[in-house]
Amino acid sequence: MAPLTTMPLSSLKVSKHHIPAYQNFPNTSLRPYPFMIYHTAYPSSLSPTSVEQHLSSVGIVKPAWRYTMYRQHHYHSTVDEVLVVVNGSARLCFGGSVSNPDKLEVQVKRGDVMIVPAGVGHALVEDEGSFEMVGSYPKESDNWDMCTGESDEKDKNWDNIRKLKWLKGDPVYGDQGPVLDVGKEGN
Repeated sequence: MAPLTTMPLSSLKVSKHHIPAYQNFPNTSLRPYPFMIYHTAYPSSLSPTSVEQHLSSVGIVKPAWRYTMYRQHHYHSTVDEVLVVVNGSARLCFGGSVSNPDKLEVQVKRGDVMIVPAGVGHALVEDEGSFEMVGSYPKESDNWDMCTGESDEKDKNWDNIRKLKWLKGDPVYGDQGPVLDVGKEGN
């Protein structure tokens, strides 16, 4: 299998979003890093295996699973998450609840990459056909949790998030790319 070719950085369209805390979902309020989407970072000819091989070769994250997204709003307090759409398309909600007035609802498709900072609530709203992602976490993180916004999670989990270091490099582009740009800017 030939190596996967990514969209050149000079042509990559990136959306960055800060999502305020909502109820017991901290979203991006605890750290200066935005939720990001790399639109069509990978070509439509990708396969789950080719994405996993590419992410592994870059070496910032390690692929952990292939699946859709849970319909239950949840967040992670121990890791930042990288999601790559490898099949189909879907409408996703980021922000902890569809009733959150500051939520972000987006349609994602094959080839899109989402950088989900720890604390950002997320859930599947609608699978628009055969939706599947590769989920990855920083190489040095072997433990990720699933928090659902219960009130008893807040003190411990929010403190965990505040202490997390940002990704050591861009999971798709390595020693350059949007993840490093926001790491320098803090926005």
